[in-house]
Amino acid sequence: MLTYFFSRLPKPPKDTIRTVEGYCDCIVLRHFQAGSARAAASVSAVPLLNAGDGPGQHPTQALLDVYTIKRELGSLDGGVRVALVGDLANGRTARSLAYLLSSFPGVSFVFVAPPVVRMGDDIKRFLDERGVPWTESSDLASVASQVDVLYQTRIQKERFKDKPQDFEAAKGKFIVDGGIMGVLPRASIVMHPLPRVDEIVAAEVDQDPRAAYFRQAKNGLFVRMALLKLALLK
Repeated sequence: MLTYFFSRLPKPPKDTIRTVEGYCDCIVLRHFQAGSARAAASVSAVPLLNAGDGPGQHPTQALLDVYTIKRELGSLDGGVRVALVGDLANGRTARSLAYLLSSFPGVSFVFVAPPVVRMGDDIKRFLDERGVPWTESSDLASVASQVDVLYQTRIQKERFKDKPQDFEAAKGKFIVDGGIMGVLPRASIVMHPLPRVDEIVAAEVDQDPRAAYFRQAKNGLFVRMALLKLALLK
């Protein structure tokens, strides 16, 4: 039996985890607090998968994203140029993807984000320590013309409950539309972890074969099936 455990408590209480583990073979945990999955796993007697811990990490998304990149581009050998766009301060998917792609030789990053949601210094330090090149830019069109992967994320309104002025400053700044697709190289792809808001203009982008985000979402089914099988092997 499998339990999906989504908690709105301030942190997953140890007693709750120990109770739930008695009902299941695996826990899939999504929680709004960074570090929650690590804390829960430290007391769980059954496998625990991190399905997203607030603005921290989303490792299963990173796995399906890397699988998608390899499948779409054909290879991760020889270096892949990746633009991470949108809310990079709170976007756990972009953070996890930066971590995982740093394991592949020749990968480089460009971070494109409004000033209030720039990529965190912890990710930048992590990349620096591993010799992974990264730059920052505010010119999406210029960046799009030079990358293999344009990874767009939404500006998440729920992350700005205490700072609505920052949300207003961040939203709508970087949008993938027909103009961006016009400069994107023919062999490149656009990815998005979904759901989207207004950061991709559907009518102009969805029918383009370089729009990989729905294929990306489908790949998540296969990758997570594999993870569950591994977690449940006795």
